[in-house]
Amino acid sequence: MPELILHHYDTSPFSEKARAMLGVKGLAWRSVIQPVIMPKPELVPLTGGYRRIPVLQVGADVYCDSQAILEEVERRHPEPALARGADWAVNLFADRLWFQACVAVIFAKLGDAVPKAFIADREKLSGRPFDIAAMKAAEPFARAQWRAYAAWADTGLAQAPYLGGERPSLSDVALWMPVWWAGGAVPDLMAGLDRLQAWAGRMRAFGHGQRTEMTPAEALDVARAATPAPAAVDTDDPSGLGAGDPVTVQADDYGRDPIGGRLAGLTPTRITLAREADGLGPIHVHFPRAGYVLARD
Repeated sequence: MPELILHHYDTSPFSEKARAMLGVKGLAWRSVIQPVIMPKPELVPLTGGYRRIPVLQVGADVYCDSQAILEEVERRHPEPALARGADWAVNLFADRLWFQACVAVIFAKLGDAVPKAFIADREKLSGRPFDIAAMKAAEPFARAQWRAYAAWADTGLAQAPYLGGERPSLSDVALWMPVWWAGGAVPDLMAGLDRLQAWAGRMRAFGHGQRTEMTPAEALDVARAATPAPAAVDTDDPSGLGAGDPVTVQADDYGRDPIGGRLAGLTPTRITLAREADGLGPIHVHFPRAGYVLARD
């Protein structure tokens, strides 16, 4: 089976979610460290301009956004099964609501220590000011929201060691991200949440699977030597789009750089673009349907 290649950096919260899933499943994977801020010259040729982290690469197939990454890891390695019940809804809750509470709490704490280059990069990514003063002002509300979300998780652990029951589910992987990020940076957020603290220890114990480093140049060589997997467009899709149509895809929250290509695959949960990358040949770039806008060029 082709190698799982994760493009990430170690402090990335969304990358930690992907690493946690690899750990729970006990998988071997290749680690490609990418820059925290732009430019990312050995990532954007693979993605067509998508700059967010993490990105999963399997040969000449590239999966953007942690949602698509988790779905693909689950598809390729279905045992132990993690996605069940309402797990995908919990994942989106963690990505949007709980993540936003984390941002204000963490950057209010870091304050003026945040590098100017990082601030400038994130302003370009989000399209709005990265206002530390505003985050400090919002911190009491964000902290209260963080605690409310954490209390839900703590209550959900009353009957079993994991949110998924006796073994972890995708909900455990999803909620590990805000607990690892903000709960690790601001430990008093976890005060009194004894079940959640114990759960965090169990999640941490899974580790990240078998990680082996790979250079960005080596990852590009893998893509260059591979052929994308076949994809298909659902003929019943209400968009009316067909295979080969010129389209653009962009996130609906931040990092809205439009990514263009020919439509190669479309399902209720997945968008696949076919692209010709300079020096790499054909690439399939995959995006989630939830949280992304697909439009005909």
